[in-house]
Amino acid sequence: MNTAGTIDRPLTHDPKKQAPMKPSTYDIAGTTPEDFTTSGAKDSRQNRTREMQLIPEALARAHMHDRLIEAERERRALRLATARRMQRRAERASMRARRALAMAVMQ
Repeated sequence: MNTAGTIDRPLTHDPKKQAPMKPSTYDIAGTTPEDFTTSGAKDSRQNRTREMQLIPEALARAHMHDRLIEAERERRALRLATARRMQRRAERASMRARRALAMAVMQ
C-alpha cells in the first residue's frame, strides 16, 4: 500500500524532509501567508523541535540534581545525629570516670 503520511504518522520525522504546509481550501483567502517554506520558519520549527526533544532530558537532569541535594542533606543530618549521640556517650563516660576517681580519692 503506497499511501502518503498523515499528521499523526508522517513518512519521516525530519522536518526538512517533510512536505511544506499548504493552505487549506477552507481558509479565507489572504488570512494565511502564501509562502510556508521560508528558511526562518524552518529554522524556528527545527529549533522548537530540538528544544522540545531536550525538555525530558532537562527535567531528568533537574530531578537528579534535586535528589542529589536531598541525599546530601540527609547524609549531613545523619552525621549530625551520630555526632550528638557520640558526644552524649563521651559525656556519660567522662562522668563515670570522674565518679570513679572521686570514689577512689574518698577511700
